Amino acid sequence: MSTDHQKYSTQNQQDAIAAYAANRSLTIVCTYKDEGKSGLHIERREALQRLIGDVKARRTDFEFILVYDVSRWGRFQDVDESAYYEFICKEAGIRVLYCAEQFENDGSLASAIHKTLRRGMAGEFSRDLSTKVFAGQSRIVKLGFHRGGPPGYGLRRVLLDDGRIPKMQLERGQQKSLQTDRIVLAPGPSAEVEIVRRIFSAFVEDRKSVRLITWELNELQIPNSLGNRWSTRHVTDILTNERYIGNIIFNRTSFKLQKNRVVNPPEMWVRRDNAFEPIVSRDMFIAAQALIAQRRRPWSAQRKLDRLNASTREKEILSQEIRTASKDVERPKALERRFSSLSAAHSMSIYQPKPLNYVNDPRARIGSIARSVAIEIVAGVEALGGHAVYRDESCLLTVNDNLLLAISVAWSAPNGRRGVSWSVRVDRQINNSHLTLIIRMDASNERPLTYYLLPTTELPRRKKGELRLSNPLFRDSCRFETLESLFRMLVSGDPGSSA
Repeated sequence: MSTDHQKYSTQNQQDAIAAYAANRSLTIVCTYKDEGKSGLHIERREALQRLIGDVKARRTDFEFILVYDVSRWGRFQDVDESAYYEFICKEAGIRVLYCAEQFENDGSLASAIHKTLRRGMAGEFSRDLSTKVFAGQSRIVKLGFHRGGPPGYGLRRVLLDDGRIPKMQLERGQQKSLQTDRIVLAPGPSAEVEIVRRIFSAFVEDRKSVRLITWELNELQIPNSLGNRWSTRHVTDILTNERYIGNIIFNRTSFKLQKNRVVNPPEMWVRRDNAFEPIVSRDMFIAAQALIAQRRRPWSAQRKLDRLNASTREKEILSQEIRTASKDVERPKALERRFSSLSAAHSMSIYQPKPLNYVNDPRARIGSIARSVAIEIVAGVEALGGHAVYRDESCLLTVNDNLLLAISVAWSAPNGRRGVSWSVRVDRQINNSHLTLIIRMDASNERPLTYYLLPTTELPRRKKGELRLSNPLFRDSCRFETLESLFRMLVSGDPGSSA
C-alpha cells in the first residue's frame, strides 16, 4: 500500500487473503508486505524485491503466491513489468493466485486478457491520480494556502478552520487532522525574522558574499531551522525564496510519476502573490536577485586577466594563501577552467611566477629527492647484476625491463599536539606502474628515514589523493630501513628478501 486510510491497507489485504486461503485449504507460511510504499517503481519495494530474490534463489518453501489483486504487483507505467515478475514466479514452479479478482489465474486466454487490462488500468490509475493531485495542489496555492513541506527559516505554519479562523501554530512534525482545515504561512519568532532581514541587508547593502554571511552566522553560533550550522546553500535559499516577500510559488520543478525531475519555465509556475505578511521589502528582494544574477554572470577572459594584473601590481606575489584569503584575486580553479591551465593564464598576464627554488619550495625539494633516490636505485640494482633505467619525464623506474616502479615522497608537517605527521600525494592514474616506493622523510625533511613499497593498485583510486602514513595500508607494506635491502628485492623479485 502507498498510504493509509484506503481499501488497499495491508490489514484489509491480509484478511481477504486469509479467507481465500481458508476456502482453498491452503496454509499461509510467510508474508511479504510493503507498507507506505509507492507502487510506481520496485526500487523502494524491499518486500517485493525480497520475494523475487527468494524465488530466483529457490529459497522458497511454498507452492503458491497469493496476491490481493493484479495492481498489488505495482502500478507500473509499463504493463509488462508486473507480468515479468509473475513470470519469474511461474518459471520457478510457483503458481500465482489473485484473491480479489473475478477471474481464475489458470493460464487461459480469458485470464491473460483480464490481467493485461487490469495492469493497464493500474498504470492509468496512477496517471489519473497524478493529474488530480496536481490540480488540487495548484488550487490550494492559488487560494493562498501552504501546500506542504517545511515553512523555511523565519516562517511558521498556522492552522485555519474552514472559516479561515486561526486555530493554532503547528510545530515541526505536527499535521492537520481534518480535511476541511487549511494551513497558511506567517512570520515566525522575531529573532528569526531579524536574522532573515540581516542576511538580506548584509548581502544587498554591505555587499558581503554568501560565504562570508554564512561564516558570520556560524561564528555567532546562530542555528539554522534544523538547529544545525549554516551552509551557503541555506543562505542562498533565503536570498532567492519569494516566500520572504509573501509569495507562494508551486511547480518550479516537476517529478510526476517519480520519473526524471525537470525544471519548469516560469510560465508553468503556479503562484499566489501577497499570500501572507512579508518579512523583507519587495525592493530589497529585487535588489538581491539583481546582485545574484550579476555575480553569477560569467566573466570574460579579458576581465579575468585584468583582475589578475591588478592583483599582481598590488601584491607583487600571488601565493595560494593570498588567493584564498583575498576576494580580489582570481581563484586558480577559475583561471584553469577559462585558460585550460594556470601557467597559460600567467603567460598572458604581467604576473610571471618565480621558478621553483630548491631551498624554499617543497615541490622542488620533493622532485629532487625522488630523482636522487631513483639514481641511487639504478646504481644499486646494476651493482648486483640487474638492469634499471630511470626516465625523468615519466617519473618511472624500469627494473629488468619488466617491473615499473613509481617514486613518491612523504613530507612531514607540524600536527598540533601530536607533534609531526607525514602525508604523501599519490595518483595511481598518472602511470601504469606495478609498485610505488614512498620515501618517508625525517621530521625536518632533511633526509630519508624509511622506505615503503606498496602495490600501486592498492593506492587510492581518486586523482591527487593525499595519503597519510597513519593509514593502515602502510602496516601491510614492505618496509625498508636502507636502500640496500630494496636493491636485493628488486633484483631477486622476492618480497621475502626485504628487511
